This record gives sequence, structure tokens and C-alpha cells, in this order.
Amino acid sequence: MGKFILRRLLLQFPILLLGVSILLFAIFQMAPGDPMAQFISQPGMTVEQVERMAEARGLDRGPIQQYFDWLTSLLQGDLGMSFELRIPVADAISYRLFPTFLLAFSSLILSLVVAIPAGIVSATKQYSKIDYTLTSFAFFGISIPNFFFGLIMMFLIALKLGWLPISGMTTAGVDYTPFWQAIDILRHLILPMIVLGLSSTATFMRYTRSSMLEVIRQDYIRTARAKGLKERVVIYKHALRNAMIPIITLMGFQLPILFSGAVITEQVFGWPGMGTLMLDAVYARDYPLLMGINMFLAFLVILGNLLADLAYAFVDPRIRYD
Repeated sequence: MGKFILRRLLLQFPILLLGVSILLFAIFQMAPGDPMAQFISQPGMTVEQVERMAEARGLDRGPIQQYFDWLTSLLQGDLGMSFELRIPVADAISYRLFPTFLLAFSSLILSLVVAIPAGIVSATKQYSKIDYTLTSFAFFGISIPNFFFGLIMMFLIALKLGWLPISGMTTAGVDYTPFWQAIDILRHLILPMIVLGLSSTATFMRYTRSSMLEVIRQDYIRTARAKGLKERVVIYKHALRNAMIPIITLMGFQLPILFSGAVITEQVFGWPGMGTLMLDAVYARDYPLLMGINMFLAFLVILGNLLADLAYAFVDPRIRYD
């Protein structure tokens, strides 16, 4: 196991991240628009001043030289300076990381807590009314766009009923104690957490149902029942453990998906996270910031894949990484 982890960390991580960085940089270079266009149109800005600004940001060099300059800085632990914010990219990401992580992680936990029991019930009561109800909910969650569902929740829960705040992460202009500050953040978190986690909940539910249906038809499940074991033991000890393999695979990719999917949800609810930061960087054509955010997401994807591979061995003793 240790050799497997070491090999993945020392060989696959750097190679994959290098390939992702080349692809991202090429895409940003081919994208239409010029990062300096916003300065050219400003009153009193001369061509010479714009050229000096471009030179200071390294934009006067060729694309290949720009990439190697960026890569050299990255190897030294420097993600560069944001064009728009004029602060280090690492600082810009770190300021917004906690709100997005809080939103994405809480959405993931909510999805798992709701989806796995619902998927088990749906599989064990196949073709019943509760199965049809849960299946309809899953199709609804997969089909409805996040922004539309978010607007519906804002209108019904926040505006009409007034149960929860409509946007933001905290209540502006109010000085709470640490305890009530946490409660205030939690109240602001509930709506975006539900909206962001809806699609994940529906996806996990469908995977759990289909995996459980496949497992409970196996011979060893019939044997366990024939031995007189309680149905709860058969389902949750024998069947669920073997049905978790595809669910773990999905979990490995779900956290980075939630991070990237938070772009729309954070924009709808005014949540001050990385999604809003990424959207602002796209509008400003802030290439260093875009590279930093997307490299962070790529790192999450690779890390999630590694953690999923390791979790396989804990769920299924037959899987070994020797």
C-alpha cells in the first residue's frame, strides 16, 4: 500500500498536473480577447502605458515563453500575480477557499446522508410506491438546472416564507459573538447547500439503487438469508459493503465537481467563494488567476481519484495494492 501511494504521488501526480497545465494554458491562449483591452479604453491611458503594463505582466513575450515563465514560478511555489486583483494568486485563492470548501463539503455530506439510505430503500422495495417516488425525485434532481432551482428556493423559502436569508454568507452590519456568528453562517449556508447538493443527491441515489439491485440478486445474499440472518444484517453488512465500489468511485470525483459546480450556485446566492472568483477572472481575462484556480481543481480531481483507489481496499478485502 505504501509503495502504491508513493508511486502515485511521485510519478502520476506531477505528470498529470503538467499535462493539465499545458492544456489549460493552450486553451486560455486560444480564447478570444485581450487582457489589456479593458485598459486601452480607459480615459487618459496612452498606448505606451498599456505596453509597459503588458511588459510588466509578461504579456509581451511569446506563448511558449509565457508558459515556461509561469511553470518556473510554480516550481518555486509562486502562482503569479492576479491581473485584476493585483495580489498573489495564492492569496486570492486562499481568501475564497474556506467558503467554497464549506459549501462543497457540506453539500457532499448532505448528499451522502440522504442518498445512500434512500437508494437502499428504493432497491429493497423495487417497483413499490416509495421506489417510484424516490426515482421521480432522482430524475427531478438530475434534470433541473441549479440556477433555476436556486431561484425557486430563494423565492419560496427566503422571500415568501422568510425562514432563511436570501444571499451572502453573513448578515451585513451585525456584530455577533463567535457562537451566533457560526449560527448566522449556518442559516446562510442552508439554501445554497441544498441547491448545490440536489444533483449530487440524485446521482448518488441512482448509483446506490442500481448497485444494490445488482448485489442483492447474488447467490451469497440468498445464502445469507437462507441461514436465517436478519434482513438488516443481510442488507447493511453483506450487500451494502459490496455495493459501495461504484459509489466510492463517484465520491472520488464528486468533491471537485461540487467545487466547479459552485460557480453558478455562488453567483445566485452571492456566496463569496471560489466560484464567484472564477467568474470574475473569466470576465477580466485574468489568466494567472484562472490557471491557479483550474490547477487547484485538477489537483482535487487527482487527489479524489487516489483516495477512491485507497478506499476500495478498505471496503473490499480482495483488493490489494502490492
